[in-house]
Amino acid sequence: MKKLKVFSTVLVFSFLFILSACGTSQNGSQSSGSQKTDAKKTLRVVTDASYAPFEYMDKGQIVGFDVDFVNAVAKEAGYKVNIENVGWDPLFVEIKGKTADIGMSAITINDERKQTYDFSSPYFLSTNMILVPKGSSIKSADDLKGKVVAVQNGTTGQAVVENILGKNSPNVKKFENNNLAIMELKDGGASAVVADNTVVEAYAKNNPSDKLKTISDTKNFAKEYYGLMFPKGSKLEADFNKAIGKVLNDGTYAKIYKQWFKTNPDLKTLKAQQ
Repeated sequence: MKKLKVFSTVLVFSFLFILSACGTSQNGSQSSGSQKTDAKKTLRVVTDASYAPFEYMDKGQIVGFDVDFVNAVAKEAGYKVNIENVGWDPLFVEIKGKTADIGMSAITINDERKQTYDFSSPYFLSTNMILVPKGSSIKSADDLKGKVVAVQNGTTGQAVVENILGKNSPNVKKFENNNLAIMELKDGGASAVVADNTVVEAYAKNNPSDKLKTISDTKNFAKEYYGLMFPKGSKLEADFNKAIGKVLNDGTYAKIYKQWFKTNPDLKTLKAQQ
């Protein structure tokens, strides 16, 4: 009887030990979950890699100013990023549907987009510019009236041209990306392309045989600011805003900017937007 009681006691303690072990295992799982949470610090960034020099494909890799910038800011904020080329329209779908963490593609911050998305503080100052063949009679945006103009669909370039030519004007040719719009210009299907200044300037400079030139028009084309785009309510915005401020102040931003654009950024204007 005594042996049986001892045996029963042993069974009880064994059972308690098993429960304790199970509890430890559960705690281990929670710890593993915490590690999974840490793993979530690798953020999914979606882009349209057809927008040189901001993001474009080079030997199978996505490169550009935006790529270097987002890597620097993410590192400062304590995150890693995985950048995927999904295209312009799908980019917005992904961010709205919260299947991606950040949209990055020289995206202009405007009131219409802010109704659907959250944005970081501005990180780039831009304006639209006109690209035309050398010898063109077009001297300003006013001269686009009556002309066929190629634009990238869903951009502020499209918006400013439609303000001049009319929203449903058949003279506004819309393309999936600026490369296709420029091809239309080169093929004679359009008299001009309107897009972000750095994009058309880079194209004209890097393709001298195409004999294209750029035209600025500060009267008709207002200053624009790019921001990183987040799903509505994203908790990442505060972390990235803090990191953007840091890279603007510590020289990192200026270094990246000068590497890609061979000139110094207007830091004073950008800092005033923070």
